[in-house]
Amino acid sequence: MFDPVSMAHRLGEGLLSFPVTHFDADGAFEEGPFRAHCAWMLEHELSGLFAAGGTGEFFSLTPDEVAHVVRAAVAERKANVPVISGCGYGTAIAVDIARKAEAAGADGILLLPPYLMGGKQEGLAAHIEAVCRATGLGVIVYNRGNAIVDDETLAGLCDRNANLVGYKDGVGDIELMARIYARMGDRLTYIGGLPTAETFATPYLTMGVTTYSSAIFNFMPQWALEFYKAVRSGNHAHVQQQLRDFVLPYINLRNQGRGYAVSIVKAGCRVIGRDAGPVRSPLTDLSAAEDAQLAALIEKVAPYALPLPA
Repeated sequence: MFDPVSMAHRLGEGLLSFPVTHFDADGAFEEGPFRAHCAWMLEHELSGLFAAGGTGEFFSLTPDEVAHVVRAAVAERKANVPVISGCGYGTAIAVDIARKAEAAGADGILLLPPYLMGGKQEGLAAHIEAVCRATGLGVIVYNRGNAIVDDETLAGLCDRNANLVGYKDGVGDIELMARIYARMGDRLTYIGGLPTAETFATPYLTMGVTTYSSAIFNFMPQWALEFYKAVRSGNHAHVQQQLRDFVLPYINLRNQGRGYAVSIVKAGCRVIGRDAGPVRSPLTDLSAAEDAQLAALIEKVAPYALPLPA
């Protein structure tokens, strides 16, 4: 539905979300509930749906499962909302996933860091370029963890690969972000990818990062949209209030357990009655007491999930 450039431009126009992946008690993918969840999310205003991404437990999925999840998301796709597939691991596996995602109907690829290993800039460039050349889809590179591409490397990759159209920042290096934007300008679409993205949305907007990935959208879509609109319109009072009342306490709860960045999102789905099943190991779910803490936070901000006055 989208060529790489139009896909990237569309992503930059609004809020993005990464659906959780639904599993049964034995850890098997449940397509029906996942599709229903995607359809519910797409009833709200979105500029992109990232299937089998980090929040979707990409790291626990096989390449065939990634294709299955992406195909299920594509089946619920709405016009003018691109579906982006997670992609990653070593180069050979990433190339295979990119091709399978394209065959499954994805509109783009989010290239996550390769598994565990680090490398020099030349090695990272070779990895990214191999994926770009394996598909006609638009590719978004995710700068995070062991895969930090500098501005010079990224510029060279963009010169050689027209379908490298996006940059997602999960590092928080302000100088690097400034260097990349100064060098690349509107050649790329820039996505905020620091957890939790809402915390950094306002300062990043001033650097040209017009969108970010909201995991919170999975269980409070209206709240997430109104927060995003407040960021874009400069409604700092609303942003600060929601940071105080929800986002920062939410982060404190998330930090109570290792690996809770995904687990707390699935907990939010449970709290609102849209259970997505357990997380896959080695992740663990929140305790019942932690679920109750999250429920109290959600209840506290529920009135602010309503549309803001014009």
